[in-house]
Amino acid sequence: MAGPDRTETAAHQPVAVLDTSLTRGLEAIGTGAYVVDEEGRILAVNTRARDLLARTTEDLLGHDAHDLLHRDAHGQPLPTSRCGMRQAFHAGRTAQGEEDYFARGDGSLLPIAWLLTPYDIGDAGAGTLVVFHTVGHTPETGSRPEPTAGPLRELERLALLADATTRLTSTLDDDEALERLVSLVVPRLADWVIVDLITEHDEVWRTAVVHAEGGALVRRDDLQGPMPPVPEESPMPLSRALRGVASTVAGPGTYQREPDSGIAVEQRRLFDATGMHSAAIAPIRSTRAVLGALTLGRAEDPVAFTSADLPLVEDIARRAGLALDNARLYQRQRKVAETMQNHLLPQMPGVPGLQMTVRYLPAPDASQVGGDWYDAFPLSDGSTALAVGDVVGHDLEAAAGMAQVRNMLRAYAWSQHESPSRIVTRLDEALQHITDVDMATMVFARIEAAGDGQWRLSWTNAGHPPPLLISRDGLARYLTDGHGIVLGTGADHSPRPDATTLLAPGSTLVLYTDGLIEAPGHSLDEGLNRLRRHAAALAHRPLSSFTDHLLGRVRPADNDDDVALLALRTPAPKASAAGR
Repeated sequence: MAGPDRTETAAHQPVAVLDTSLTRGLEAIGTGAYVVDEEGRILAVNTRARDLLARTTEDLLGHDAHDLLHRDAHGQPLPTSRCGMRQAFHAGRTAQGEEDYFARGDGSLLPIAWLLTPYDIGDAGAGTLVVFHTVGHTPETGSRPEPTAGPLRELERLALLADATTRLTSTLDDDEALERLVSLVVPRLADWVIVDLITEHDEVWRTAVVHAEGGALVRRDDLQGPMPPVPEESPMPLSRALRGVASTVAGPGTYQREPDSGIAVEQRRLFDATGMHSAAIAPIRSTRAVLGALTLGRAEDPVAFTSADLPLVEDIARRAGLALDNARLYQRQRKVAETMQNHLLPQMPGVPGLQMTVRYLPAPDASQVGGDWYDAFPLSDGSTALAVGDVVGHDLEAAAGMAQVRNMLRAYAWSQHESPSRIVTRLDEALQHITDVDMATMVFARIEAAGDGQWRLSWTNAGHPPPLLISRDGLARYLTDGHGIVLGTGADHSPRPDATTLLAPGSTLVLYTDGLIEAPGHSLDEGLNRLRRHAAALAHRPLSSFTDHLLGRVRPADNDDDVALLALRTPAPKASAAGR
């Protein structure tokens, strides 16, 4: 299974070991297995393969599998032109062999039967899975064994289960898990796949009815949807599977008798509409509950399912159940965290003469809770405080730290009639002694009417991205003054600076966190320029529309951070009498 033709072993080229989901998939196989990349170098190997080959992980990873392992019956290096495994590897097709030899680490030969098949390794590209099984005894002696019959069907089953484990456990999205389940079994095992899931309210929903048709997967929406309740005593196959009782082989005749429940009626309709002559039905279970049922059906394939096929269907359904359960738990955690974050973030006060809107977007692939926050509240002198900040971290601890910082800021700002810089200095001193916050950034400002339709903004910036000010004519500039160091450093530093500017009538002020402008592979300046250009172009929009379109245009598609944004707009100038 090699790369370019050569007669000598190539120098070992180190390669990165793939993610743990691939390794878990290999460990789930009950015999030797490894995965190679497009050059034939070993990317991952399971424990059973290491034991059979008498080699360590370090002996195997990164090496060309053909050069390292493949031998002829006399223990000599096998020319590439005579290696059936290598030819199948380069052809990109599934193949198998009943009697070949691998070199063990102790110099002896291991007689093997093998199966090779293309294998999806995600972002790392196309790979190949090799599953092998010893076909004799005494590998220490290198003696030629008598071949044994029938290992290849078992290898095919194990290869399929390895593929199922890797593909189903590498996503935490339940819809994606279902799509992977469908593509895994159709048309590999059946013409049809039907997935019935039990919802959180103990209702059954026919989630997927998919048919393999001309090389494509066609979804039958007309057969999907709500199902009748699960009967408690019905002996019919789907009802038993949905109760987690047993797996069963069924056919059209199974449901031609007088129906004992609404589910039986739906099953008769399913068989009539699909033309299935045989089906295997298995429960989809997690470690805690029955989640639904998996049905594999055959219509065009004339071979009927038998009870011998049920263990494989059960194994696939069990892996699907674990994947769906993990996805549901993750989604539930995300929902709880999002609800917590929304309750932690405050409602905006009504300020006469000012429009104000806020948005919080959780990180799409994180725990949906983090340290980004915004705030606005009235002060005792009649002005209004504005703040946006970011506590380091993306977990519940960061969210708790965010709540501490925000509440302390409110207390200091209300009780201490001081400049923004002094308020933030007091907050910084307190963080080190009465909170668990390690580091945070923020912009803290106060805004008040200044007469002639203008508003006075004074602020200080503690290591945060600068506020953006857009005039009603679309001139946009960053407020870069008043910039100081981040909170929580504990270092002695000079007094924090304040800055002041006047906001003309119709001006829009945007305070935001770094998730809006940062993206992998792009500089911060690129993000700032993108924000400025789009904000200027949207200046004429109503404030709510301005905010939504700004987030939609500017937030990077591959952003893995949450975003907090506060947008404020001063009243537009009144039209003069001459202009009316």
